[in-house]
Amino acid sequence: MSHSPLVEIQRYPFSREALDDLRDNAFAAGNWPLVYVLSDEKHRRAYIGETTDTLTRMSTHLKHDEKQLLTAAHLITSEYFNKSATLDVESLLIKYMAADGKYTLLNGNLGLADHNYYQRDALYEEVFREVWNRLIAKGVVSRTLDHLDNSDVFKYSPYKSLSFDQRQGLLTILHELTNPGVQNIVVEGGAGTGKSVLAIFLFKLLNSEDHHINLREFSDEEAEIQSLLASLRESLPKPKMALVVPMTSFRTTLKKAFKHVSGLSPNMVISPSELTKQHYDIVLVDESHRLRKRKNLGAYFGSFDKAAATLGIDKHTCSEVDWVCLQADKAIFFYDEGQSIKPSDADVEVFQRLKSARGSVTHQLLSQFRVKAGQPYVEFVDKLLDGRVDEGEVFAAKNYEFEVFDSLSDMVSTINEKEEQVGLSRLIAGYSWPWASRKDGEAYDIVIDDVRLRWNSTNTDWINKAGSHREVGCIHTTQGYDLNYAGIIFGEEIRYDPESQSIVIQKDNYHDRTGGQGIKDPAELKQYIINIYRTIMLRGIRGTFVYACDKALRDYLKQHIPVHVTNAARPEPLKAIELEPYVNAVPLFDLQAAAGDFGALKDVSDLDPTNHQDWVVVPTGVPVHKDMYACRVFGESMNRVIPNGALCLFRSDRGGSRNGKTVLVECIDSIDTDSDSRYTVKVYESFKTEDEHGWRHTRIQLKPNSYDDIFQPIEVTDQEALQYRVVGEFLCVIDQ
Repeated sequence: MSHSPLVEIQRYPFSREALDDLRDNAFAAGNWPLVYVLSDEKHRRAYIGETTDTLTRMSTHLKHDEKQLLTAAHLITSEYFNKSATLDVESLLIKYMAADGKYTLLNGNLGLADHNYYQRDALYEEVFREVWNRLIAKGVVSRTLDHLDNSDVFKYSPYKSLSFDQRQGLLTILHELTNPGVQNIVVEGGAGTGKSVLAIFLFKLLNSEDHHINLREFSDEEAEIQSLLASLRESLPKPKMALVVPMTSFRTTLKKAFKHVSGLSPNMVISPSELTKQHYDIVLVDESHRLRKRKNLGAYFGSFDKAAATLGIDKHTCSEVDWVCLQADKAIFFYDEGQSIKPSDADVEVFQRLKSARGSVTHQLLSQFRVKAGQPYVEFVDKLLDGRVDEGEVFAAKNYEFEVFDSLSDMVSTINEKEEQVGLSRLIAGYSWPWASRKDGEAYDIVIDDVRLRWNSTNTDWINKAGSHREVGCIHTTQGYDLNYAGIIFGEEIRYDPESQSIVIQKDNYHDRTGGQGIKDPAELKQYIINIYRTIMLRGIRGTFVYACDKALRDYLKQHIPVHVTNAARPEPLKAIELEPYVNAVPLFDLQAAAGDFGALKDVSDLDPTNHQDWVVVPTGVPVHKDMYACRVFGESMNRVIPNGALCLFRSDRGGSRNGKTVLVECIDSIDTDSDSRYTVKVYESFKTEDEHGWRHTRIQLKPNSYDDIFQPIEVTDQEALQYRVVGEFLCVIDQ
């Protein structure tokens, strides 16, 4: 299927000598708006920009201390580009390339506000998808957009545009950071109001050099922000900073997000106890409602006491909130009272005293932009759990799936279907069952009718663990995370009393040992449990599904929630000019002639160059390794990235995570109808589970990436896995 290209990408050496070559590019010479990627393959660093004066901009970059060390320039051009479009494409590239992880970006923050322009949705979303696919073809990026959309590294990247509400919060924080009379800033907002995004954006902003900060003309506040940053730089040229995250799992995720961002380091994300190691100029605390006091700490008692002793404060009366205040000249707390979910969390009164203390200021974030149903959904959940929904009121939103199920089996099946369709779909339950599978891997924790389920098999980054959609998460493994769909199981600890028309708690059925221990007031325990269910019901971006074990509670929910109803032309070969094997050339293999004798591609590093006749030159700037080879790929199933007949560069499969990457697969017992050979190129996605023998694939999906929707994914079950073998990873298109 032919496709008229919307964009073109051309690669040039990035050097003063190569500027003359740029003059041959009509878009660059004619001052057309374009986007560019400067990169260095050896040191894995890159910079992304847009301009209407390419030659001048490149000359400026060649004088920059860091950018002049980059070696390649990719110019992205299109007849459809205007200034607004190139700004948008640049912003999207920064966001997605940071998440792709191949390069560490030299870019600073983006423009603060998102913006709209003519045909943005109708045309330019497709333009950007083509830009990305062509960058995969060029070897500049490796993972698909669909894969990155579901990654936490993308969701919690500092390269995000801010909403109006968040920009006002940023201005407030910067004003107070420059105010010598203010020590503590409390930013309050419910789940999904963007506290974490604002915290990470601010952290990156304050850790960027002035010449890396790129606050553009999208909003009126940016001149004010530049002035505030300049004022802050006078007193704190290089502030010593830390981002404190109380929860281990979420802390691990944010460390990953910081890993490939220039100016940031995973070591900047710390636990509360690590505050004892040094004093800081500025400390940001995300999820500060989870800072702890000395109650129900379990194994953490010893570390808590040691930290309090190091800081010279009374362990019995202090909380981790005090640690932050002692160890920071300026402290910024991102806080939601409604997400305090256990007795070890610092008391609400601690934060009330903090907010009312001299030297403290408070700012509210109000806008909801996690769940697509917006603030009305958040308010409805509050009323639902508080028993304040009007009789006959049923919540419905056109852009949000919200359903209650009569059958847990049906809800589990629906979550599994959503996982296959869009990913990031998980089951979450209240702590109504003991964790038997923690000690006995064969045991099931949750048994309801014919459904048998196990709790999360890890406490760290469970959301992203292979096979986690077949397990059940709890508040501790999901708080702070975004999901596409959440399936909520209301357990036996929460019931509905029709006579009082209120939700009641069965303490004996609540099995979070540290969550209920020592609580004598039933109202206090009820508030913690209500907070848990409120928090997990605000995880799903696209939808939330609900099942209640208690029939009376299920009937109550069914009164107010919709009830689920069951049911190219082949090019000339490249000319070999002064080919030097494994210096500027790699061996060429014929996929169609290889038949079943192509096992050597599993590892070509031992190939004898003197005994192999066909070699092809690799693109300039691509380091050559002995595990690389080239093949010509035929067919239309990957034509968004690989044109029919294109010569492509691969390397032998190195193992590790292949998810979202384009791979070359050997079909042992079949012929691929598209390529007419035993080899196929597809996007790889795997689904895993764990048993007594370790990890294994339950299913592998080999997905097309084509403009033609006739191509369907190849589904490979565990039993069929031996019939398919990954023999290479796609690196880039050499020629078309």
